[in-house]
Amino acid sequence: MFDTLTDRLSDTLKKLKGQARLTEDNIKDTLREVRMALLEADVALPVVTDFIEQVKLGALGQDVQSSLTPGQSMIKLVQAELIKVMGEANESLNLKAVPPAVILLAGLQGAGKTTTVAKLGRWLKENHKKKVGVVSVDVYRPAAIKQLETLAADLSLDFFPSDISQDPVEIAKNAIDAAKRKFLDVIIIDTAGRLHVDDEMMVEIKALHAAIKPIETLFVVDSMTGQDAAITAKAFNDALPLTGVILTKADGDARGGAALSIRHITGKPIKFIGVGEKTSELEPFYPDRIASRILGMGDILGLIEEIEKKVDKEKAEKFARKMQKGKGFDMEDLREQLQQMQSMGGIGSMMEKMPGMNKVPQEVKEKMNDKMLARQIAVINSMTMQERRFPDLIKGNRKKRIAVGCGQELQDVNRILKQYQMMQKVMKKMKNGNMANMMRGLKSNAKNLRR
Repeated sequence: MFDTLTDRLSDTLKKLKGQARLTEDNIKDTLREVRMALLEADVALPVVTDFIEQVKLGALGQDVQSSLTPGQSMIKLVQAELIKVMGEANESLNLKAVPPAVILLAGLQGAGKTTTVAKLGRWLKENHKKKVGVVSVDVYRPAAIKQLETLAADLSLDFFPSDISQDPVEIAKNAIDAAKRKFLDVIIIDTAGRLHVDDEMMVEIKALHAAIKPIETLFVVDSMTGQDAAITAKAFNDALPLTGVILTKADGDARGGAALSIRHITGKPIKFIGVGEKTSELEPFYPDRIASRILGMGDILGLIEEIEKKVDKEKAEKFARKMQKGKGFDMEDLREQLQQMQSMGGIGSMMEKMPGMNKVPQEVKEKMNDKMLARQIAVINSMTMQERRFPDLIKGNRKKRIAVGCGQELQDVNRILKQYQMMQKVMKKMKNGNMANMMRGLKSNAKNLRR
């Protein structure tokens, strides 16, 4: 996510490391390169101009602390301005309404609206324990209605059927009435998209909005369209009272122009960001965390929250007790750790949030993917229970049998055994530590880093 911008900004700010202090000359040179980096990331020109001016004022003014090096000072200023441009803090959904709270999603065709309806429904259900209903008023695409029905069934969301012969306003009103009878907390309405902004589309969605008066009107936009995303968002905002934006497909966006342009151009907050195709891959948009990721600092707090939310706490505590008793780390434990990583969205999701990942060569990143996790688990599954508990038994013929059993090469078996040995050494050092305390310590440190 935003890899190109991360690389350019990191390289630019690194050049200040050898300087003794910030001067008008090195500030000017650095900001010229920052400006180019932002323009190459497809950030809107008015945003870039204002951004550079604010960083320049900070660098030449009293904002630079004498305790920091020039490089640290400039990173601090750039980070603060990135946060400011993207909206300071996360703005949560407003659900303070007589149930059901109505959320209307608007946007162009292909932005991922229907999938986002399902993702948002899942997020509300899992994080806020809400009873959620969904309905599609896209009478132009029967496939969209069917897609939403399938997603709703998979996620156990209440689906309200609709038909292409019906009027969109009628569909929405009927669904809201049905949601009231079912005592649902929230209903999310998926609207029709177009390939571009047109008058007919705006008239239709204005009429729908006036009829149902949603408490949240969210614009769904593909982040890969760069500053065009901000321009389209403004067109919708001029027609509708938008309350926020959801950026989709951020996992495929190497630039970041949309994230950095939308708030400045529309004045509306980005409330969520889609970071993958799975229905679990929707995250609240935290400007400070995204700024850290853009500058190659990772998002430790986000990573810890994900671990706390998705890791099986009972298994984690059981594992911690086993380590404390000095019973040793075996292949069963390694398999469990790999499966936990899978449940957290895989390696890619974790790597995005780890500091310094922008310095890892691309070819290494490409090898560290979810297929690799699945292959490693398959190797361990091919071992007998005795071999998993006593990996030192695995020699010559046993290795060949394991490789044949999982359909992989001998080197794949050797690789997982080597990984196990490295993990075993780490676990020995952790023997006297408590996993819960370690997690609390990491979280505290992450919060301190953000201050």
